[in-house]
Amino acid sequence: MSMTIDLLNKKRVLIIASNPATSSVTGWPVGMWIAELSHPYWEFVEHGYDVTIASPMGGKLELDKWSDPHDDSGYSASDLISAGFLAMPQTRSLIENTPVLYDLNPADYDALFLVGGQAPMFTFFNDEKLQRFVADFYESGKVTTIVCHATAALLKIRLTNGDLLVKGKTWTGFANSEEVYADSFVGQRIQPFWIEEEAKKLPDTNFIVAGQFRSHAVRDGHLITGQQQYSGAAAAKLTIEALGQ
Repeated sequence: MSMTIDLLNKKRVLIIASNPATSSVTGWPVGMWIAELSHPYWEFVEHGYDVTIASPMGGKLELDKWSDPHDDSGYSASDLISAGFLAMPQTRSLIENTPVLYDLNPADYDALFLVGGQAPMFTFFNDEKLQRFVADFYESGKVTTIVCHATAALLKIRLTNGDLLVKGKTWTGFANSEEVYADSFVGQRIQPFWIEEEAKKLPDTNFIVAGQFRSHAVRDGHLITGQQQYSGAAAAKLTIEALGQ
């Protein structure tokens, strides 16, 4: 009986990652940042949650190359959690053929978790269907978590009353200082715009950042945001905390 009750009460999290894209700035192939998926995934499964990984168009997900622990750049060489996620067939398979997001029933899930990377700047930011999905989920009163460059969508997501979702909210996302570092690392401008710069132009919202590439996540009601790739686990922990209340 207790096992049946546990199964019935098991929390379900829907992780959404971007499909691959091509940067209009650099011309490079871009994708999702694996640490922002693997680290939260680990937090959720460790707490006994069911996790589904989906994408707007379904299919195979591609990694931003610098997020791959095996990339020659060595940028993420110390990311052992992502290395393990990619090495294990049962977890690697979860990003090899993702279901189409819109084939899923949002009512089946307790929380939404949007993964960043470079691709969301060109996909999530311009995807009105995805933005409506997120707004509807949020307005249903459920925990909605968005990290790193996926927070670009929050510059546009509007509720049914026409207000931006972030109106009156404190939130975070990729910082200007981090964009400066990233541009310097690769030797050129990467992004079409900077999230912090654009967020600071919005009225009636409070965008905050912590130290450069420091773990930083913010909860305001049932909206949770994470600053960058080092904030995925922190955002997941806040999600777990919110689901426990």
